[in-house]
Amino acid sequence: MHDEAMSASEDALEFVRFCHARRRLPWPELYDEMCAVARRRLFRGWGFDELSEHGVGFGLFQLAELSALVAWVDGEGGPGRAAAMDGIAAAAPHVSVVPTQAA
Repeated sequence: MHDEAMSASEDALEFVRFCHARRRLPWPELYDEMCAVARRRLFRGWGFDELSEHGVGFGLFQLAELSALVAWVDGEGGPGRAAAMDGIAAAAPHVSVVPTQAA
């Protein structure tokens, strides 16, 4: 097993924060909300293509990275982060989230 670092843009983090603030749902239920937000272009007018350009992918092979990003954002709020990250590590141990600075 090896580590792959996922570089999350500030825009990707803001999208997850936006969706999480709309409906405080756990993963994977939040995925449905994120898809609805993208479909309706509720975040900055961005749809799936624009979000993909900023590091938010909704495809099957991108779910581990997206769930890790959600866990990272969810953990910003306090002590629940460790438990969330443990759950993500069990589901996708090869994914880690490394947020980047906005340019």
